[in-house]
Amino acid sequence: MFRHHPIPLLTLAAALAVGSGACSPRDTTDRTASLGDSAPGAGAKSAPGSRMATKTGEVRDLQAPEAARWDFDQNVWFVANINGDPFGKDNNGFIARLTPDGKVDSLKFIAGGRAGVTLNAPKGMAIVGDTIWVADIDAVRAFNKRTGAAAGSVKVSGAKFLNDITAGPDGTLYITDSGLGPKFSHPGPDRIYQIKGGKATVAFESKELAAPNGITFMEEALLIAPFMGTSLVSWSPGEKTVRPIGTGPGQQDGIEILPDNRLLVTSWADSSLFILDDGKATRVAYPVPSPADIGFDGKSRVAVPLLMENRVEFWELP
Repeated sequence: MFRHHPIPLLTLAAALAVGSGACSPRDTTDRTASLGDSAPGAGAKSAPGSRMATKTGEVRDLQAPEAARWDFDQNVWFVANINGDPFGKDNNGFIARLTPDGKVDSLKFIAGGRAGVTLNAPKGMAIVGDTIWVADIDAVRAFNKRTGAAAGSVKVSGAKFLNDITAGPDGTLYITDSGLGPKFSHPGPDRIYQIKGGKATVAFESKELAAPNGITFMEEALLIAPFMGTSLVSWSPGEKTVRPIGTGPGQQDGIEILPDNRLLVTSWADSSLFILDDGKATRVAYPVPSPADIGFDGKSRVAVPLLMENRVEFWELP
């Protein structure tokens, strides 16, 4: 989720180290969709006459909010806050709970170092039943979404920078590892891990993933937004390569599926929220600086964490 534009890595790393910014997973409510045969398109542009999203509000005073997720059962937003170094095992990360209209209900609904909770630098989240699964550097942690109580943890051996998470129809969890290192270098490897039966294994490894960031599941395929490349790709479990599905501006982060099967994606490269339709990217919100892992309420409202701005913006799609 980070690269060298528009903010130099050293500057970004320094900012994150003092808690001013960082990185980016998926709600598993059934959204049956068809992938089709989209071809790569151009970078995100505001098409002439296109309708833009409308900003409807924001929540301030967060601490490096990296991911937002909508809970369809409780009608609340969850927002993962890194609160410091995105690589740091400092146990001070937290997850906020917000009301449907974007107001703080519980700032530290889940908090590292409290009530037996371990949470270092939470990034992507996925909701499966009553469980929130959270990507946390080299582990995936589980919490009860109703009480916030810790519900287990799975160590991901070999992981460097777990970023986003989603679940397949059978409940298997898939997690991106962006392969980032100190000072946000990119030594790799670029991987997708899977957790099945409580055990984490490497599901796929390829340079074609280009620092995989956002991930979501569409029918039989995983859709992946790269941070170090412009080509968004799909990959199906068991396959040995990826398939391009479109081109974005670069530095893509969050990815969500809209009701009409188009994709909603964020880009740090041009500070935008864009829609990928038939392989082509069209900007629908700008500027949204340092836009991380978005949440979508299944209708028209999008929560966009602005990681280095310490806030979340809410946008209404046209």
